[in-house]
Amino acid sequence: MDFPFSEEHRIFRRSVRYFVDEEIIPHVNQWEEAGIFPKDLYRRMGERGFLGIRYPHEYGGAGGDIWSTVVFCEELGRCRSRGLAMSVLVHTDMSSPYLAKFASEALKQRFLPAMINGEKVGAIALTEASGGSDLASLKTTAKKKDGCYLLNGSKVFITNSLNADLFFTICKTDPSEGHRGISMLIVERGTPGFEIRKLSKKLGMHASDTGELTFENCRVPAENLVGEEGQGFYYSMQGLQNERFVSCVSFISSAQQALEDAIKYAQEREAFGQKVSEFQVTRHKLAKLQTKLEAARQLLYHTARLIETGEDATTEVSMCKAFCADVACEVADECLQIHGGYGYIEEYDIARFYRDIRLWKIGAGTTEVMYELIAKRMNI
Repeated sequence: MDFPFSEEHRIFRRSVRYFVDEEIIPHVNQWEEAGIFPKDLYRRMGERGFLGIRYPHEYGGAGGDIWSTVVFCEELGRCRSRGLAMSVLVHTDMSSPYLAKFASEALKQRFLPAMINGEKVGAIALTEASGGSDLASLKTTAKKKDGCYLLNGSKVFITNSLNADLFFTICKTDPSEGHRGISMLIVERGTPGFEIRKLSKKLGMHASDTGELTFENCRVPAENLVGEEGQGFYYSMQGLQNERFVSCVSFISSAQQALEDAIKYAQEREAFGQKVSEFQVTRHKLAKLQTKLEAARQLLYHTARLIETGEDATTEVSMCKAFCADVACEVADECLQIHGGYGYIEEYDIARFYRDIRLWKIGAGTTEVMYELIAKRMNI
C-alpha cells in the first residue's frame, strides 16, 4: 500500500528491512537465550541513521517525519524478537525525546549526538514497586544540595538497564506538591550510589534486558535536570503518548507477521485428508484476524496524521494502545491454536510471540487505564 508513504519512505523501508534481515534475525535466538543483545547493535544502527530519525541535522539526526518513524517501527517489528524491538524503541522514541524536547541546549549538545550515533544508550526510569500507571504516587525523591540532587529510591521493570548509559528518571523534588513536585533527572551509569540489578525469569521479552534500579544518596549534578523543576510529570505524560504509539506500530507489524506464519503453516499442514487452510473454520478465522489487523493499522495511520499536523491525539493514542493490544493478543492466541501442538514449542516463532505480546496490555499504561482516559475525554 503506497499511501501515505513516499518513494523516500519506501527506500528507507528497504534499508531497514535489509538491516533487520541481515544483522538481527540471524542472531535473535542467541540473544533471546542470553537475555540481552550486544550494545554494539546500537552503534551499527546509528551509523545507518536509524536512531535519530526525526531529530535535527545539527545533532546528527535525519530530519525525517512521523511516517519515517512508522516505517522504522513496522520493519523493526518483524525482527522476531519483540524484546529487542522494545529495547531499541526505548532508546529512539521513549528516552531520547525527553532530551530533544525539554532539556537545555547544554544537555542536548552533551548527550543527544551520542544517543543518535549509538555511543550512549538511553532508558526511562518511571515505574516503581508500589505502582506503574499511577506516576503521581512515586516515592523516589531528590533533594537539591550543594549544586547536586541527592537521589534516593528505587525503580523496577526498567528496560535497557544493563545496556543503558543514561537513565531518564522521574522523582519528587517537592513531595508536598504532589504531581506538581515531580521532576526529571538524567542519571549516568557509574554515578556513586546508583546500583543496577538484573531482573530475571520474565515470561517473555527475553532479549530485552530488564532490571531494578536503586539510588542511595546518589549525587546527580544539578545541570542534569531535564527542563524545569516540577515539570517531570507533564513531560512523562507527553512522553508516554509517543511511547504508546510507536510500540503499537511495531507490535501490530509483528502480529501481521505472526498471521502470515499461521497462514503458511495452515497451507502446509494436513489434517483429515486436506490442508488445514481448506477448512472453512480456519479460513474465516484467518480472514477475521486480517480484518482486525487492518482496522488497527488504519487507526494507527489516522493517529499518525494527527501527530503530523500537530493536533491533539491523546484520545486516539489511547484508543490505539487499548485496541491494538487486544487485537495483537487475539492474533497470538488464535494463531497458536492454528499451529496446534507445534505452536506450544519453541520451533515456531508463534510461541515466542504469544509470550512476548501479552506484556503490551500492561506496559506503558494498562488497557484499563486507556479506556478510563478515553471515557474521561468522552465526558462520561
